[in-house]
Amino acid sequence: MIERIQQTQAQALAELAAVNDGQSLEQFRLKYLGPKGALKDLMGLLKDVPPADKPAFGQAANALRQLLQQGFDEKKATLGVTAAATAPKGPMIDVTEPGIPAGMGRQHVITQTIDDLIEVFGRMGFDVATGPEVEDEFHNFVALNIPQDHPARDPLDNFYLDPTHLLRSQTSTIQIRVMEQMQPPVRVVAMGRVYRPDEHDATHYSMFHQVEGLYVDRNVSMADLKTTLLQFVRAYFGPDAEVRLRPSFFPFTEPSAELDVKMTIRGVTKWVEVGGCGMVDPNVFKAVGYDPEVWSGFAFGLGIERLALRKYGIADIRWLFENDVRFLKQF
Repeated sequence: MIERIQQTQAQALAELAAVNDGQSLEQFRLKYLGPKGALKDLMGLLKDVPPADKPAFGQAANALRQLLQQGFDEKKATLGVTAAATAPKGPMIDVTEPGIPAGMGRQHVITQTIDDLIEVFGRMGFDVATGPEVEDEFHNFVALNIPQDHPARDPLDNFYLDPTHLLRSQTSTIQIRVMEQMQPPVRVVAMGRVYRPDEHDATHYSMFHQVEGLYVDRNVSMADLKTTLLQFVRAYFGPDAEVRLRPSFFPFTEPSAELDVKMTIRGVTKWVEVGGCGMVDPNVFKAVGYDPEVWSGFAFGLGIERLALRKYGIADIRWLFENDVRFLKQF
């Protein structure tokens, strides 16, 4: 280690002797005396020196620092170098000039859509509920009447973190948690991200957002469900929007239906599927301790990205997550 100090000293003194202007002198200072210079590196080697040799190494390193500092000062005086001569060259900055104002940001189109949904459903009397994104199998499947052999429980179609926990595949899990915590009547919309290992394309993404509605009370019927969805669609898409319900199947609702909305997209009017709905299955009520002979209710689930794509005429869901300002500033 002492030899390393001696080598550095010899090299530094040789370079100092060759300095003949202020710029070269400043380069010498940075190389040997600066905060990232050779002397700093030498002191960093102290931790690797055997304990018995540490005092001698430290004294030699400090002596070299003093020697080089003295040589630097003498050379500086000899050359008549001033601070201005060694200062970096470049354009002057007028610190009195006004700063450049920061540009105003805006909400992401998905955030705008969520806020719009909360406002519409809020006017209809629905509270907003949220829940954890990492769920157990009971809340994600069992309580929703999804049997063990159902394709929705296939490990290849979910993001399992361990044998019994996964990233939630639907916000229906929030509805289960709400019903576990309170007695009817219940009227909530559940918002949040969900995860499914879908291949990314224009209409699919492995992470997306859902809004799911739940209404539980006495004597709730399909007529209440259709009326609620009709009022929502007209409030969100406009007074001329039409809805239709097509028979379908979901384990957690019976009867079940697909919700279609008739809308005009790029001048073409057509029926577009926006989600699923139905009357809550009695087995779901039993899982949370509700008496299905007393209580009835409906539930619906809508993809928030799908609603945004339809409302704003966006052709590719991937654009929502690429963070391209040229796209996002349009909304």
